[in-house]
Amino acid sequence: MNERTTDERTTRRLAEARLLFDAGRLTLARRLRGMRKNQLAQAVETTPTAIGQYEAGVHRPSERTLSRLAIALGVPVEFFGAGRTPISLDTAHFRSLRSTTQIERDQALAYGRIAADIVAALEEIVEFPAAELPERPVSPEEIAGPGPVEAARLARAFMAGQPGPIPHMVRLLEKHGVIVLIMPPSTERVDAFSIGAHPRPMVLFNPAKGDYWRNRFDGAHELGHLVMHADAEPGSKIIEDQAHRFAAEFLMPETAIADQLPHTADWAHLAELKSTWGVSMAALLYRARTLKIMRESTYRNAMSTMSTRGWRRHEPGPSKPLERPTMLTKAVELLADSDTGRDQLADRAGVTRTDLDLLAPSRSMPSVN
Repeated sequence: MNERTTDERTTRRLAEARLLFDAGRLTLARRLRGMRKNQLAQAVETTPTAIGQYEAGVHRPSERTLSRLAIALGVPVEFFGAGRTPISLDTAHFRSLRSTTQIERDQALAYGRIAADIVAALEEIVEFPAAELPERPVSPEEIAGPGPVEAARLARAFMAGQPGPIPHMVRLLEKHGVIVLIMPPSTERVDAFSIGAHPRPMVLFNPAKGDYWRNRFDGAHELGHLVMHADAEPGSKIIEDQAHRFAAEFLMPETAIADQLPHTADWAHLAELKSTWGVSMAALLYRARTLKIMRESTYRNAMSTMSTRGWRRHEPGPSKPLERPTMLTKAVELLADSDTGRDQLADRAGVTRTDLDLLAPSRSMPSVN
């Protein structure tokens, strides 16, 4: 292809991209890269006001500016074409709204948004498990009532059907149609969160701490939000406490574990229970305390011992690899068997190949986390 033909093709791409420009897609791309408007403006040699007008749909960028925006944001110009309905921040249950910035939450949510687009493109060809989760709303006004425990028991009966340990929390979520994702390293300050406001619920994990036990508890915690808090305002202390109580009952059902929990800090026995139930020793101690099997003073002394020995950060015993999602990756591989490769899927979903590989890595790819 000669230089003139290449220039003509580039001109046509830019003209079409400008014609189809969707202001929301520019906002999505900026949030995906964790950039503020003033940072993007500086990168493309314009003003924050101009960026705001482009994102508000007041003005459409020129072809030259559109090209600069695409380069600065690491997306093809076609990315700015009309996309799907955005996910509202109001639908996401972030663990704490104070410990992260709006930019960080927006970036994490933007990855959730493009993941939804990837799933939508896949579902046109590949059949996913039905999205089936029980609903047991719990009022955000309920501080110490039985709601979270009842919700957890309902969810266990529906999803697991047995009182014993949950062998694989992530696999259980995926079996019931929940899209589970590992967030990219750029979002490492954002804790696990969930989104339940589109046809498929999502749980997004942050593996930065590499803690198998914490990740399993996070998965049960986010399941609690999906089961109990469809209409609740996210981020409050009461809502988070309810999700914690749900997770404790879901992973450590009272009827199955109460007789096994120690009255004292029997570290050898706690290590055995940790291995059996897939929860941390700290979680087991707290469970023994809340079920009134362990006295408050005994619990506090045990936690003090854990702090002194450095076990609050790294508990003793062998480490285990994180439970990793496979549903998206398997769906992409099924698509490849029908001669639709990753490049074609990225085009269909309206995402970059790099972002597709981040969210649905091939099992032959090295992990970026």
